[in-house]
Amino acid sequence: MRPLTEQEIRSAFVNCTKGEAKRLAVPRDLVEQPWDDLDFLGWRDPQAPQRAYLATELDGGVAALALRCPSPASWQTRLSMCSMCVTTHSGGVSLMVAARAGKAGQQGNSVGAYICSDLACPLYVRGKKEVGVGARPHESLTLEEKIQRTVANLAAFIAKVTA
Repeated sequence: MRPLTEQEIRSAFVNCTKGEAKRLAVPRDLVEQPWDDLDFLGWRDPQAPQRAYLATELDGGVAALALRCPSPASWQTRLSMCSMCVTTHSGGVSLMVAARAGKAGQQGNSVGAYICSDLACPLYVRGKKEVGVGARPHESLTLEEKIQRTVANLAAFIAKVTA
């Protein structure tokens, strides 16, 4: 993934207003992100732990989502699997909910997915970040195929939000 700027991220949100996108917390360390190892940039709002965000390159542009999720204190401790990267965690997967784009979202419609609570899916897939308790299931897929699956799962989730 190519490095994104704060302005690119803020203007890419598909499921919140421009005012909300202007006010939300964007990571201050964008320059330090491991962009070569990212398929998407995910982060949690340090001031509001029940808010999370992700941004990715999609179809030649950038798409970003605002997500609602449980605060870290309420994470479940059972073993769960991320629907994006297929990593299993004990207490490290949360149901993240995105308001649908446009009128549907304004009417309260949303879409959810179980995603790594720290939004570090690309790093787990590449083995750059270790899973605490839990493990990645043994697979015969190549690293490239695992990356493609993660990107496809993310694109499908974004498509549900924007449909």
